[in-house]
Amino acid sequence: MINKNPTKTNAWKKLQIHYNNYMKHIHMNEIFSKDLYRFEKYSIQFNEIFVDYSKNIIVDETLDLLLELAKELDLKSAIESMFIGEEINQTENRAVLHTACRNLSNNPIKIDNKDIMLEIKSVLKKMEFFSEKIRNSEIKGFSGKTIDTLINIGIGGSDLGPCMVTEALKFYSNNKIKLFFVSNIDGSHIYETLKKIDPETSLFIISSKTFTTFETLTNANTAKNWFLESAKNKDYISKHFIAVTTNIDEAVNFGINKENIFIFWDFICGRFSLWSAIGLSISCYIGFDNFKKLLRGAHEMDLHFRNEALNKNIPIILALIGIWYNNFFKTETEAIFPYDQYLHKFPDYFQQCNMESNGKYIDRDKLELNYQTGPIIWGGTGTNGQHAFFQLIHQGTKIIPADFLVPIEPLNNIYDHHKILLSNFFAQTEALMTGICKEDALKEMQKKGFDNETIQKILPYNIFKGNRPSNSILYKKLTPENLGSLIAMYEHKIFVQGYIWNIYSFDQWGVELGKKLALKILPKIQNYDNNLNLHPSTNALINKYKSMKQDS
Repeated sequence: MINKNPTKTNAWKKLQIHYNNYMKHIHMNEIFSKDLYRFEKYSIQFNEIFVDYSKNIIVDETLDLLLELAKELDLKSAIESMFIGEEINQTENRAVLHTACRNLSNNPIKIDNKDIMLEIKSVLKKMEFFSEKIRNSEIKGFSGKTIDTLINIGIGGSDLGPCMVTEALKFYSNNKIKLFFVSNIDGSHIYETLKKIDPETSLFIISSKTFTTFETLTNANTAKNWFLESAKNKDYISKHFIAVTTNIDEAVNFGINKENIFIFWDFICGRFSLWSAIGLSISCYIGFDNFKKLLRGAHEMDLHFRNEALNKNIPIILALIGIWYNNFFKTETEAIFPYDQYLHKFPDYFQQCNMESNGKYIDRDKLELNYQTGPIIWGGTGTNGQHAFFQLIHQGTKIIPADFLVPIEPLNNIYDHHKILLSNFFAQTEALMTGICKEDALKEMQKKGFDNETIQKILPYNIFKGNRPSNSILYKKLTPENLGSLIAMYEHKIFVQGYIWNIYSFDQWGVELGKKLALKILPKIQNYDNNLNLHPSTNALINKYKSMKQDS
C-alpha cells in the first residue's frame, strides 16, 4: 500500500484547478442539456442492482481525474492487499478479512501460512446446526420448555449489524422466534426488554469480541441475575446463555459452556462483523439458508469490487464522487435515504461503519492531516424524511449529497402504496437536481390564481436553486442476496475513501479515551472515591449531580 498525502498527487492538483475554473459554479441542468447520453454513461448495472450517478455535479473530465487519482495511488493493489490478508490494519498488526467470512468460492486465504477458511467453514457449520435446532424448536430451557426468544446483548458492530439485517429481512423470518437487541448501558433498555420475555424460554447471546466491553458485560450480568431469580441454579446458565467472542476464557468464567461459544477472530473488525458468528442472531431469525444467501450477495459484490475495471466499479465510483464533494465542495455530510421501511436501520448502521472507520485526523505516516476525511453520515426512510428534514436539503445553505435506495418490487404489495412511494422517490431526486427558477415559479403561482400582492410577498420562497446531487440505487427486490450486495458495496466505498485519504480505516482508537475516563469517573459517582482530581468543569458537574441527587 502506498502511504501518500493525496493532496500532493498530480491528480489532486488537477482536480482542484478543474473545480476552481469550471465546476465550482456549474449547474447540473446545464450539464444534462449538453450531454444527451449522460444517463447511459453514468450508470452501472450489477446483478439486480442498478446505480444511477448521473445526477452529480461531475463531467467526463471530473471522472477521468478522479480515476487518475485512484490510479496514481495504486488503489487496485491496495484492494488486493486487503483480500489476500496483508496486515493493512497496521496500528493493530492485523489483517482485515471480513470478506473471508463470505468467501463462498472457498479459495484458500492464508494468515501466517495457515488457511483461515478451514476455521471459518467450521464456525459456519456450527452456526447452521445451532440456528436450525432453534428454528425447529429442538432446544429446551432449564424447565423443559422450548426456547423461542433470543436476546442479543452487544454494542456497536455487535449490535448494529445484526439488528439492521434482521429488521431488513424480517419478511423472511418464520415468525416463531422472538428477537430482541440490548445495547445501551442505560438500564431502561434491558429493563424494558426483560419485562417482555420469559426466563424459561429465553436465550441470551452475549456478543462481544473481547468479552470485556463494559456496557455489554454490565447488561449481560444484569440478565444473568434476572435469570437466576427464576432458575435459582447457576448450572442452568449454560442452557440460557451463549457467547460470540474471541475470548473463550472470559466467556467460560461468565458461566457459558465451551460448546456454546462461537468464536470469531482478530482479523474481523467489529463494525464489519455481521458476516461472522456475530450474525448468529440473523441466522437463527431468518434461517441459515437465507443467511448464506446474504453472504453470497456480499461475495458477489466482493468479486465485482476486486475484479471490475475502475470506471465500471460501483464502490470505487461512489467513493470517488464522495471524495469530490467532501474535499473540493467541502460538503461535510452525506445522507442515505432508503425508500423501503425494512431498511429503516440502514442509515444508522452505516453511520457507525463510516464515521468510526474514517473519522481520523492522523495519516498512515503518523502526520496530522491538512484535509478533510470522513463525512458525517445520517439519513432516514422516505417518505418520512420528506416531512422531517428535506426542507434543509432543498432550500438550505448546505449542499448535502444523498443516496436514494428503492426496490422495484415491494415485499408487501398493498393497493397503490408502492407506486406512490416510487413517485416520491423519482420526484425528490429530480426536484433536488433541477429546482425551480423564478420565472417558472411565477408562472406556477399565476396558474394557481394568486393575486399580484400575494405573488410579490411569497415568490422568493417558492424558488428552488436545485443543483443538489444524488445517487439513485434501484434493486429488484429486498432479498438476502441483494441486501448482502448493498452492504458490501458501502463497506468497500468506505475502504476506498479511507485508503485515498491515507488513513487507517480499521482501527478505532478514538473510542477508547471516553471509555477510560468513564472507568476513572465511575468510583467517584459511586462515592467510593471523593477525591475529584478531574478537570474543574467535570469536578463541578459531578458535585452538582451529587447535590441534586441528595435533594431528590
